[in-house]
Amino acid sequence: MRRVIVTVPLVLALVGCGGLAPEGEPVPRPRAGTTVGLMYGAGGRGDHAYNDSVAFGLDRAKVEFGLRTKELKAWAGEGDAPRIERLRLLARSGCDPIIGVGFPNAAAVKRVAAEFPRLRFALLDDASATAANITNLVFAVNEGAFLVGAAGAFKSTKDNLGFVGGVNAPQIRQFEVGYRAGIAHVRPKDRIQVEYLSQAPDLSGFSNPALARTAAARMYASGADVVFQAAGSSGAGVFEAALAAGGWAIGVVTDQAKSATPSVRGRIITSMVKEVDVAVFDFIVTVLRGTVKAGPITYDLKAGGVDYTTTGGHIRDFVPRLDALKRQIINGTIKVPTG
Repeated sequence: MRRVIVTVPLVLALVGCGGLAPEGEPVPRPRAGTTVGLMYGAGGRGDHAYNDSVAFGLDRAKVEFGLRTKELKAWAGEGDAPRIERLRLLARSGCDPIIGVGFPNAAAVKRVAAEFPRLRFALLDDASATAANITNLVFAVNEGAFLVGAAGAFKSTKDNLGFVGGVNAPQIRQFEVGYRAGIAHVRPKDRIQVEYLSQAPDLSGFSNPALARTAAARMYASGADVVFQAAGSSGAGVFEAALAAGGWAIGVVTDQAKSATPSVRGRIITSMVKEVDVAVFDFIVTVLRGTVKAGPITYDLKAGGVDYTTTGGHIRDFVPRLDALKRQIINGTIKVPTG
């Protein structure tokens, strides 16, 4: 897993494909009072996954560049109207740039960016909201999910694996597609059980650990010994089910064998990481440099934007084979499906 470690003056090592920032350029000091606005997904900080990774990138920029921040969060079950009002609040309070976290904020970002064309906006994990002042920070999650799917297939002794998705939406189905492809590449006859906790536009599946625990428990009871979760804070329930069943789990976004509740960390064989923190930090840097670009910037496996983890040593025997698959994806020998 590749992370960018920098000090001021900054040398930026990673921005996604098609959006490389010049290396070696110092970052200008921001104007006094420069404030970054950020609208989290449901739950905000403290989910030990997606939102916390975003917060890490924001906090890093705040410390390194002396920025101010204003942070708001969405709530499970709410529609676009309250999200739009919160983004307007950030815009009217002098925030620039403003970052919307996740596809549920797409409509709000598109609407408010049109109302404030002089402000710079970023939208994570959604390329549908486009404008001259919107940067779309997207990830090739299918590639990372392929690798953890392969890892799960190598680890499984029952040839039976599961996937728990938080919300049945195109962005989350990309995790399932890559996971299925990775398993099939290693063991084509393995069984794959799939459950989604809610159906878009209902986003409650991202914040219901009890429902995730029940779904995963069914999978373990039906013979699965490895379950991958892409379910936001609900993923904690999958880890609890793995612990109770003596099964294995796969984390997402961050290295959850380090960030999850200590009692369940030993059941997490790997995590499919997304360098969301790096994307947030990179975007802020381009704004400060005056080099920000509109449109999609893709963080893929080649750019180090997605990867798998090895914490705990549970897949150490498979790392050479996983790294070989990784090289084949990067050089194009393996084409990971997107749908």
